[in-house]
Amino acid sequence: MRPNIKRLTAANIETIAPDSDDCIIFDPTMAGFGLRIRNRKHRTLIAQYKIGNQHRRINLGTVGKVDFEDARKQARKIFGQVADDKDPAEKKPKPRAHSLGIAVTQYLEARRDALKGGTYTAQVRYLNEHWADLHDMPLGSITRADVAAILTTIARDRGPVAANRGRAVLSKFFRWAIGEGLCDANPVVGTNVRDENDPRERSLSDMEAAAAWLAAPDSDYGWILKLILLTGCRRAEVGDLKWSEIDFEARTITLPRERTKNHQQHTLPLSEPAMEILNSIPRRDGREYLFGRIGPAGFTNWSMSKEDFDRIVNLKEPWTLHDLRRTVRTGLGKLGVQPHIAEAVLNHLPPKLIRTYDRNTYAAEKRDALDKWATHLKVAIAQTTGANVTALEKKQR
Repeated sequence: MRPNIKRLTAANIETIAPDSDDCIIFDPTMAGFGLRIRNRKHRTLIAQYKIGNQHRRINLGTVGKVDFEDARKQARKIFGQVADDKDPAEKKPKPRAHSLGIAVTQYLEARRDALKGGTYTAQVRYLNEHWADLHDMPLGSITRADVAAILTTIARDRGPVAANRGRAVLSKFFRWAIGEGLCDANPVVGTNVRDENDPRERSLSDMEAAAAWLAAPDSDYGWILKLILLTGCRRAEVGDLKWSEIDFEARTITLPRERTKNHQQHTLPLSEPAMEILNSIPRRDGREYLFGRIGPAGFTNWSMSKEDFDRIVNLKEPWTLHDLRRTVRTGLGKLGVQPHIAEAVLNHLPPKLIRTYDRNTYAAEKRDALDKWATHLKVAIAQTTGANVTALEKKQR
């Protein structure tokens, strides 16, 4: 027999006797507000209503754990929403968790004015290139194991210095993300810092350099690879090259100080093969960079391009693009170029005392050295195969 009550109160909701194992006693003074008793002892306050042909029931809390008057107010609010043709029980879509890629875009935008040009460009490169494989993952789901696995790949393919720089940039990003409330933990913490005391010593042989040249595709990556092999520039110096940094009449590239590792402006003469490559690169409307298609920097698709190219060239020993820079320096030495000239080509600073008194830029000597190297590379390619040799021949005037 259903109990006869005039009104649900804080006192009687604990003493009302149920008439079955699962019953609901509604408050006569508020339609839909009721007490549900299950198993003759478990008591909850509920708000029940109807939307169209569908009945809805919302649990307002367990008796003894929820304040009775708060539950009544909550029920009154629910019924007010129903009167406005709203369904309080309708589940709102959960906000999409911030993925690493989305948060990186926000971070770089927030930090743009605070970071110097070279530092900002480096962070763009590290976050969008080194960590691209994690971009689709929600920040909170990225684990230390995920980060460690990619650091191992970076160290293997690009060396310990690149791995440590990438680790530092990602850790700084996560500290910012925590401060913005986008995640609660930094998965970089606890990952290993690589030992940088064992520098790479790999330089390609003439046969390997020729194989890399011949296999290079007519694409951004292929052109970058050839330009590094002809100039000895760093990967980022070529990948972020702007049209404004090239003087086609003087046949030089001038890298501003914010784009060089030693923060010194570097003017590099260009050999004929380098000029041919630069003249063959199509200009893209509204884009100041030679390479890459989107974003505030030049080429970024380094990892995937390197993996694709490795399958084509298939050198026996692992190698990196930075090894091409070392190949140029080694080659210049073998050609008899004086060490201080070869170092000037690579924009390595001489000892402080020497650069204090010797203000010569060695422009003519650097041009002669790179012309000799281009000729040497032409011979190496010819000795490997007769194909594509004309790509290095000097144009007839």
